[in-house]
Amino acid sequence: MEKVWLKSYPPGVPKEIDPSQYESVTAMLEESFRAHHAKPAFACMGKQIKYGELDSLSTRLAAWFQSKGIARGARIAIMMPNVLQYPVAIAAILRAGYVVVNVNPLYTPRELEHQLKDSSAEAIVLLENFAVTLQAIVRNTSIKHIVVASMGDLMGAKGLIVNFVVRSVKKMVPPWSLPGHVGFNDALADGARHPFTRVKQTPDDVAFLQYTGGTTGVAKGATLLHRNLVANVLQSHVWLEPARQNRKDIDQFVTVVALPLYHVFALTVCGLLTIRTGGLGVLIPNPRDIAGMIKALQGYKITTIPAVNTLYNAILNHPDFPKLDFSNLLVANGGGMAVQEAVAKRWYEHTRAPIVEGYGLSETSPCVTCNPTSVTEYSGTIGLPLPSTEVSIRDDEGNELPLGQAGELCIRGPQVMAGYWNRPDETAKVMTDDGFFRSGDIATINTDGYVKIVDRKKDMILVSGFNVYPNEIEDVVAKHPGVFEVAAVGVPDQHSGEAVKLYIVKKDEAITDADIFAFCKDQLTGYKRPRIVEFRKELPKSNVGKILRRELRDGRV
Repeated sequence: MEKVWLKSYPPGVPKEIDPSQYESVTAMLEESFRAHHAKPAFACMGKQIKYGELDSLSTRLAAWFQSKGIARGARIAIMMPNVLQYPVAIAAILRAGYVVVNVNPLYTPRELEHQLKDSSAEAIVLLENFAVTLQAIVRNTSIKHIVVASMGDLMGAKGLIVNFVVRSVKKMVPPWSLPGHVGFNDALADGARHPFTRVKQTPDDVAFLQYTGGTTGVAKGATLLHRNLVANVLQSHVWLEPARQNRKDIDQFVTVVALPLYHVFALTVCGLLTIRTGGLGVLIPNPRDIAGMIKALQGYKITTIPAVNTLYNAILNHPDFPKLDFSNLLVANGGGMAVQEAVAKRWYEHTRAPIVEGYGLSETSPCVTCNPTSVTEYSGTIGLPLPSTEVSIRDDEGNELPLGQAGELCIRGPQVMAGYWNRPDETAKVMTDDGFFRSGDIATINTDGYVKIVDRKKDMILVSGFNVYPNEIEDVVAKHPGVFEVAAVGVPDQHSGEAVKLYIVKKDEAITDADIFAFCKDQLTGYKRPRIVEFRKELPKSNVGKILRRELRDGRV
């Protein structure tokens, strides 16, 4: 397909980026540590750390990991919400020559065990609030080194009060026992006594394993190389630059980091891009607490706020929304799920800055397309392919389709993953012979190059920007002794975009939806849990006995 989108590029945006200017994410981070030494890098709960501190703290933690004899290229997991220790841990793991495995801290023991075993992670940094989850399964994994952080670790004297409130007042830390663990601050102190050995990294070294679901129901690690992340940070940077150039009076850009850093969208756009541009990231540990988030953001002149539709909607509907200072707001990045027109319009009316919708996947580091930062009106599209990115609309046989015709959105570019971790069979299913990644989304491209998602080829359910795979839900629910058959589908939900609905054929006539909800609570993290259960006498099936989810989803049966 001719690159029709290039003619629609905003002035000043290059057609290509050059990822070779950095040999690794580490080199990109270290350049910023030097250039912005005295500037604040991240803030959380009223405490800030400067780029110079991020440099020294991550060096000490990197030295601690190296002192344990962990081999280069080993996987180290991070299981934390957005707290100051998170960027420190990411920088430390990368600088020491290891691979970051991001873990959702709300995972159940079953979900955590799979990810740690699949990645063969040897060490983990986690917040004490979630230590009890690790305790349940650590003996089944390869974890040898455990660093346990507490909320107040990097907050000085204030941290003592924070820890007292978290543990004793709010009772957010269930009792736990992890023999041999080391406290986060103790690891920093010990690391200061050991030499840090710089590691020569190449663009083709693995930087992150970013786990995503699959049609098989088993989470797979998207293998993201240093060059993938470097490319996507540079692509995102040049795309946002026209908006930044309009406000040269702003000394430092302030990004709201409310999306969890374990999610690839936040990792790249809130974490790495913030560091690359010398910005200040305001970390929000619990974005579901809208009142608390708004309180934490007061006093900051916000310049960028990457979020999903549900978060924009929740902020807009909160009575304290007018207390936020959006006088410097340049752009709100919408991703993870479709932005609703009503939300986009209300946001622009209140802030005079657009929600700029984009699209990406864990497998593409993540950003693929984005609307220009100059837009003022909702378009319903996911925008234009970013610099150095090619998209192609293809039919089931892999043939390219003409403009305007719907087919599978396929992507080629420097941000596309190396493959799924240890899953060459799964990688082969999603990569074309000419190097395009098959997204599983059905899209069209118009004559101006704008891409629009029209449907999903997969049965994936999108809940508040998180992928939920029906197979995983069905595998869990099918283990309930009262369930004969089950199908999971996505249904529209005004709060989360979609919600999980179950269709169940009973084995035990006595079971109720309450039984199913309780069973799922122990097995599935919050966003994966079903919200609706409908009991049926039978489920629609194909000639070979496969349950037809689409017929259930479309209400045809």
